[in-house]
This record gives sequence, C-alpha cells and structure tokens, in this order.
Amino acid sequence: MGKRDQFSDKAEQLQAQAKQAMQAKGKAKDEASERASQGRDRTEAETRRAQQEAQDRFDQDYDA
Repeated sequence: MGKRDQFSDKAEQLQAQAKQAMQAKGKAKDEASERASQGRDRTEAETRRAQQEAQDRFDQDYDA
C-alpha cells in the first residue's frame, strides 16, 4: 500500500469519526432539549396546582 492510499484511508477514517461525533452531539442535544421541555411542563403544572390550592383556600376562608 502506498503512502497515498494510507493518507486516503486515514482521511476517510477521520471523516467517519467526525460524522459519528456530530451525530452523537446532535442526539445528546435533542435529549437535553426533551428533558428541559419535560421539566418546564412539570414546573407549569406545579405552578397551576399551587395557584389552584391557594384559590381554594381563599374561597374557603370567605365562604364561612
């Protein structure tokens, strides 16, 4: 195998590794985005529940 073939093979190998790294990075970014979205949904639900509980307590205090 000549030097040219060795460099060509090495270049192809490095390209494949870079492509895999970019795919892994994209996948990790998507997963992080999904987790953040789930966290926001949970936080919004907790906020709504707390507001509803506060409103219920307020209504009970003034119903008497």
